[in-house]
Amino acid sequence: PTLLKATIRKHPELIGFNVTIHYKEKILEFLDAIDSDAKRIGAVNVVKISKDKSSTGFTLTGFNTDTTGFTESLRPFIGSGLKNALVLGSGGAAKAVGHGLTTMGIRPTFVSRRPTDHQIGYSQLTPELIRSFNIIVNATPLGTYPDIETSPEIPYEALSSAHICFDLVYNPAKTRFLQLAENKGATIINGLKMLHIQAEEAWKIWNT
Repeated sequence: PTLLKATIRKHPELIGFNVTIHYKEKILEFLDAIDSDAKRIGAVNVVKISKDKSSTGFTLTGFNTDTTGFTESLRPFIGSGLKNALVLGSGGAAKAVGHGLTTMGIRPTFVSRRPTDHQIGYSQLTPELIRSFNIIVNATPLGTYPDIETSPEIPYEALSSAHICFDLVYNPAKTRFLQLAENKGATIINGLKMLHIQAEEAWKIWNT
């Protein structure tokens, strides 16, 4: 927190910043206020810097625009009747995805390497279970450049044209996860549009 505050003081022109993977939950304890949606999600990817007369000279408020980026990217691809989704991951990005799915009336099930209550482990992902979910979201960093040969360990042979596979990763444009899903006829979506939308929402926050 000392370094963060020193950096902001050094650059008084700053009006905000984005928070990336690994820090979307850790940043919470350093904020002065958290938007109600971000608080409900439990993760922040956008921080607004408001100048004030406090001892530090500014207030840090956290927001989450990942949810809007995700839902607006997914919405054109889904119709009625989709009621559940499998979310690979349990970090800040996964929490934003889960919240977004819930707002769309879709129940998320989270998969974690170290499952806790209300989560399942990768060893439980049988072909039968995969077939019971029409939407599968990779909310882990697996497959991100330069580790482009990595992918979540799921039974890809169970995927079909009935599936929508969404990868939050956007570099490369087609991850190993998306390649394997496409090979089985699934509809694939990468995270580039989500990145653009969340950035546009962040810009609105910083400039209002």
